[in-house]
Amino acid sequence: CMYSEPFRYNMNVMQGEYIKMYFYKNRLDTFSGWPFQEGCVCTPENMAKAGFLHTPTDNSPDVAQCFVCYKELEGWEPEDDPVKEHKSHSPSCAFINLKKDVEELTVEEFIRLQKERQKSYISKRCSQIIEKFEGAAKNTRAEVVKSAMDEE
Repeated sequence: CMYSEPFRYNMNVMQGEYIKMYFYKNRLDTFSGWPFQEGCVCTPENMAKAGFLHTPTDNSPDVAQCFVCYKELEGWEPEDDPVKEHKSHSPSCAFINLKKDVEELTVEEFIRLQKERQKSYISKRCSQIIEKFEGAAKNTRAEVVKSAMDEE
């Protein structure tokens, strides 16, 4: 599978609905219409265990996003191992590096995980805004250059 951009979701990381994604069953429930089922390594169950949510688009029905680090991956193959792919593309993800299930975390550990999740969200969102600004600056520069050329 490969890295997918852009970051499409503009959700408040403290929203109750998104907090539900800490629980396996709620992540699993997002995998309706997931193209890989029985006989595959990247089944909905394995995807949800690896921290992924199913976030399909019209063009990419196999996009999955980690609910903690917000890394999006697409282009899954039946033999792709979700945990290995997650570690490969996001080795510092706080969820994939947990040594125990979310349900077993202490309050302090949960707050630390939520802090890492918020940092990931802010970083991803800032990158998205910077990319949008750089694109607008590039377009503006092209318009200025074109105007200068037209005046000559």
